[in-house]
Amino acid sequence: MAMSDKNYPFIAELTALRQDLHAHPELAFAETRTADIVARELERYGLEVHRGLAKTGVVGVLKAGNSPRMIGLRADMDALPLVENNSFPHRSKYPGKMHACGHDGHTAILLGAARHLAEQPDFDGTVVFIFQPAEEGEGGAAVMIEEGLFEQFPVEAVFGLHNWPGIPVGQMVVMPGPVMAGTCAFEIEVRGHGCHAAMPHQGVDAIVTAAQLVQALQTVVSRKLHPCEAAVVSVTQIHAGEAWNIIPESVVLRGTLRSFKAEVQASVEAAIETLCQGIAAAHGAQISVRFDHRYPPTVNSSAEARLCQEVAAEVFGAAHLLSDELPSMGAEDFAYMLREKPGCYVWLGNGPGSGGCTLHNPHYDFNDALLPLGIRYWSALVRRFLAH
Repeated sequence: MAMSDKNYPFIAELTALRQDLHAHPELAFAETRTADIVARELERYGLEVHRGLAKTGVVGVLKAGNSPRMIGLRADMDALPLVENNSFPHRSKYPGKMHACGHDGHTAILLGAARHLAEQPDFDGTVVFIFQPAEEGEGGAAVMIEEGLFEQFPVEAVFGLHNWPGIPVGQMVVMPGPVMAGTCAFEIEVRGHGCHAAMPHQGVDAIVTAAQLVQALQTVVSRKLHPCEAAVVSVTQIHAGEAWNIIPESVVLRGTLRSFKAEVQASVEAAIETLCQGIAAAHGAQISVRFDHRYPPTVNSSAEARLCQEVAAEVFGAAHLLSDELPSMGAEDFAYMLREKPGCYVWLGNGPGSGGCTLHNPHYDFNDALLPLGIRYWSALVRRFLAH
C-alpha cells in the first residue's frame, strides 16, 4: 500500500495549498492566480520554470544525472462554471466558479511530486511537469501542443492522472486502449412551414418532424452499430416556438455524440445524416445537420499502460490495481497529448461518491488523503520509466 504522510513531511503544507486553490477557482485560460502559485512553488523547489504556453500554462523541468531521456507528467488547473453548495471553510470564494472535478488536487499532487523528486533526485534523466490550463471544454492541451509544447520539451512519453469518485482510496485503474470517449457536439435544424396552430394542414410542422427525429436518433446506436461497439447519441436541447397558437417555422436540436473509435464516430455521423434526409423527405421538411468535433478519444498505449500497471501494483499492491474496468463516456483533453506521444492516463480512487461527492457536482470536494498516494505513484513512475 501507499506511504503514509510521514514520508512526505510537507503534506500538511500541501493540503493547505490544495484547499487554497479550491477556495480560489479560475476558469479556462484565466488561471492566473493558480499559475502564479504553481510557478512560485516550482521555483522554490529549484526547478527550471517556463511560462506562457496557452496563456496560463506552466512547465517545470527537473534534471538529474546525465541521461538524455525525458518523461512528461501532466496536471490540469482549471475549474468549472458552477455554484458550490459546500459549507466547509475552503469552499469557493468566487460565486459561480468551483473546483468540482478535482483539478486543484491534481495540481497539488504534481507539485508534491516535483518537490519530493527535487529533494530526492535519485533518477537519471529529465522530468517535465506540465501544468495545463483549460481542460474543461476549451482544449488547453491542444493549444499547448500547437504552441510548441513537445518541440520545446521533447518527452518520450506523457502521463496523466485523474481522481475518480466511486473507487476506494488506495486503488487505481490502469487500462490499455480507450479509457475516455471522444466527444462531438451536433446541431440539427429542422425547417418546415409555419402556420396557425388551428390550421396545421396549411403548413409543415417542424415540431412533429423534430419529435420523430429525436425518437429515430435513439436507433442509431442500437440498430446501426455492431452490438460490441460503444457509442452514445444524446439530444440535450430543443428550441422552437414563441407562441401557443403558432406552429413555428423551425426547430433546433442540439446534443452530443460519444465514442471510442474514429470509425464508429464516422458511422454514427453517417447514420444521423441518413435519418435526417429520410425524415425530411417523409414530412416535406428540410433538415440540416452540423457536427462540431471536440475532444478525441483518450487512448492509452499498450507498453506505457503495462509500465503504469507495474508501478501501481508496486505502490498500492496488486490487489488494489484495477485493470479491467469499463472506460468512461466522459471526455478528457489529455487525449490530444496521447495523439502526439505514447503514454497512459489513470484513475486514482477518490473514495465513495456519497453526499454528492461526484465529478461536476456542486457538493464535490477532492479527497486530501490522495495527496501522498499520488505523489508516490508519480515518483515511482519517474524512477521506473527513466531506469528502463
